[in-house]
Amino acid sequence: MDINQIRKDTLGCADKIFLNSAGSSLMPKTVVEKTINYLKEEEQFGGYFIANQQTEQVNQFYVEVARMLNCRAENIAFANSNTDAYAKVLSSIPFKSGDCIITTDDDYISNHIAFISLKKRFNVEVYRTKNLANHEIDLEDLESLIKKHQPKLVAVTHIPTNSGLIQDVEAVGRLCKAHHILYLIDACQSVGQLVVDVQQIGCDFLTATGRKFLRGPRGTGFLYISDNALAQNLKPLFIDMKGANWTSFEDYQPTHTAKAFEFFEQSYAAMIGFTEAIRYANEIGLANIQNYNEQLSSELRKLLAENSSIKVLDQGNRLGSIVTFNHHKLALTELQNLLSNNQVYHSVSFKGSALIDFTKKNVDWAIRFSPHYFNTLEEIEKVGKLLREV
Repeated sequence: MDINQIRKDTLGCADKIFLNSAGSSLMPKTVVEKTINYLKEEEQFGGYFIANQQTEQVNQFYVEVARMLNCRAENIAFANSNTDAYAKVLSSIPFKSGDCIITTDDDYISNHIAFISLKKRFNVEVYRTKNLANHEIDLEDLESLIKKHQPKLVAVTHIPTNSGLIQDVEAVGRLCKAHHILYLIDACQSVGQLVVDVQQIGCDFLTATGRKFLRGPRGTGFLYISDNALAQNLKPLFIDMKGANWTSFEDYQPTHTAKAFEFFEQSYAAMIGFTEAIRYANEIGLANIQNYNEQLSSELRKLLAENSSIKVLDQGNRLGSIVTFNHHKLALTELQNLLSNNQVYHSVSFKGSALIDFTKKNVDWAIRFSPHYFNTLEEIEKVGKLLREV
């Protein structure tokens, strides 16, 4: 991994310490160039003509995502966001009154809201598995819930938005496979910062966004659908002409690939840029990115933990590149001003987006740093020093 070349490719990191890749990361310049070049082609010839001319380039999206996840291109669908992909998955499962979903306390806010919505509208029960004292999923409790309730779906967020916790999705996958339960992974915060192998995880569905650790444009994401789920002919509630052929006045024939989950209208310019972002990560190697990110986040947590005024909030056996903390002496606005005035880009997680986790931790907010592979250890040390000298 050539950190100097990566930083040259990342124009936005020259004048700041950017620690907000869990929110919306900095795009490599080649991503921006390819997106703009495609838009310029549309400017000259119109969107339909260019899409037809660039079929091979468009299809490369599916190839690069499949390369990254260890699956076939036919298992991949483009989406406008993680939530877009996630909602389509939920709509494809034929829930009926009395069915249930099992999830965790650490799932993403929008996922919890979607589950509650299913409960309100279709009387789908929602059960949350317990956590162990170290914050890991209690796998014995999960298996007990599976045996007791025979869920229609188990849904787990790989890395929560408000914590560095990396949940043991592989172990959950083994349980789901043993009990023949559909398994959905929200990989919004994990894809791009570490190796994500859908064969090892054993999931039926996996969703992700482009703007975070994959460093793509906003308005992009993808959905992985396993061969098992495709064989069950699961399709989203609403399909358009991209996902099906209208075969008679009263019937249609859906495609048998993941593209049944796509809509005809999408931003091909953003898709082309997203493809370049994934290619860029694939060329560096996700294992290399993961190893370097572990160095950055471990050093950052160590420096923060050494500061008696700071409490690091991340818990779990395995932690990723989301580092959360609060300050015993500074109010949130004071802390934000300190960081902003020193060009340290960050974000804030509030209790409303992590209601269960933050209630357990007895906090109302947390500063969230999310270093990525264009950051340096020198930058991490500068941030540690800045907070130490308050």
